[in-house]
Amino acid sequence: MTPVTSFKDKHVALFGLGGSGFISAQALVAGGAQVSVWDDKEAARGKARDAGLQIADLREADWHQFSSLVLAPGVPLTHPEPHWTVQKAKEEGVEVIGDIELFCRERAFIAPRSLFVAITGTNGKSTTTALTAHLFKTFGYDVQIGGNIGIPILALQPPADGRVHVIECSSFQIDLTPSLKPWVGVLLNVTPDHLDRHGTMENYAAIKERLVAGAENAVVCLDDDICVAISERLAKSKKPGTSVSVTHLDVPHGIILDGTRLVRRLEGRSMTIADLAGIASLRGKHNGQNAAAAVAALGAHAFNLELVTKGLQSFPGLPHRMEEVGRLGKILFVNDSKATNADAAEKALLSFDQIFWIIGGRAKEGGITPLRGLFSKVVKAYLVGEAMELFAATIGDALPYERCVTLDAALRAAAKDAEASLLEAPVVLLSPACASFDQFPDFEKRGDFFRGLVKALLAEKQKV
Repeated sequence: MTPVTSFKDKHVALFGLGGSGFISAQALVAGGAQVSVWDDKEAARGKARDAGLQIADLREADWHQFSSLVLAPGVPLTHPEPHWTVQKAKEEGVEVIGDIELFCRERAFIAPRSLFVAITGTNGKSTTTALTAHLFKTFGYDVQIGGNIGIPILALQPPADGRVHVIECSSFQIDLTPSLKPWVGVLLNVTPDHLDRHGTMENYAAIKERLVAGAENAVVCLDDDICVAISERLAKSKKPGTSVSVTHLDVPHGIILDGTRLVRRLEGRSMTIADLAGIASLRGKHNGQNAAAAVAALGAHAFNLELVTKGLQSFPGLPHRMEEVGRLGKILFVNDSKATNADAAEKALLSFDQIFWIIGGRAKEGGITPLRGLFSKVVKAYLVGEAMELFAATIGDALPYERCVTLDAALRAAAKDAEASLLEAPVVLLSPACASFDQFPDFEKRGDFFRGLVKALLAEKQKV
């Protein structure tokens, strides 16, 4: 844990006792602060009470006593309307911050030169965060990885010399971090997302931009118009940094993806950093972007090509993101359960051929219509869940499909057809392009179930 000693003797209000809120309250108390906590759920209050935290109904509290309101990132700050705690804080002139802001202030207080890499983007944050952490570990650093990727930042060890914090930051978290000034800030991409929370695309993009604008060194990927505009603004302000691109080979200074090679462009010269060919965990152009950004985040370490290559080749990848979960002869089984919309599923379809595609669940707006141009890569589709009839209508006669209803039936049918096809490299791909909530509590459970089905199928085949 990171005790928040920079708030010693201050009285702090805290709302939201989920994972990060609960840890934040404990970290503040450990650092010497007085903390009044509240959550609308009785179970959450009971857990906090059992842990010795001070429960206080913030609706009835005297807000003059508070120096800050620490808000859980899932609680509305501005849209669709400010949460009632935010309104009370503003009425009394109390600042509203989050757990990453607490970390930033503690870092400034105890170890301002410690290495802190903050990573954001609409897509690819988790993979880039995990890969960046893996690369720093390859170079022998004590690496602390957390934030939006799953471990609350204050549950990690405190900032210190020789220690690197690699932190995934959502737009919700950035919005609650006014003093975000990482050693390296990485911005991968900005596409429409969370507009119900931020109101407009302009607001959403401005929040993402704050992460790199405040960084000592900015890494910006130039593969969408919004990021290009952000990069141009940073350049005008003389912000040190590195440009990254997987779509533009003419970047004069930065790291590009040329085929499967990561190439550094510097003053008209080119140097191959590493070749991603054959690295299953970094398959596809989108992972090329993730890899280029992670290498750029290494700073001067990126010139040690031997260790960079070793780190890239040994990266295991993340579960549920084009995860290779087994082989049956020539058939490859891939768990891409994280693909909960068409944009995410597109990455998988672009990465494989001869696909036996398992799709469906609770459909997102637009369904799979944006993927029609990639149907030629699919041998057959296997439809499951609530979206089954919708997707059948979208597919029409563009490719063969089968209504399977459930994931286990789809896996059996897809494996049987792939085996009978006699193709050179068939891929049974779970890339649902849907949320999981019709049949599973989350995409992780869906992916775990698929992985289990594959392992059971392989074990069954081995007995024959």
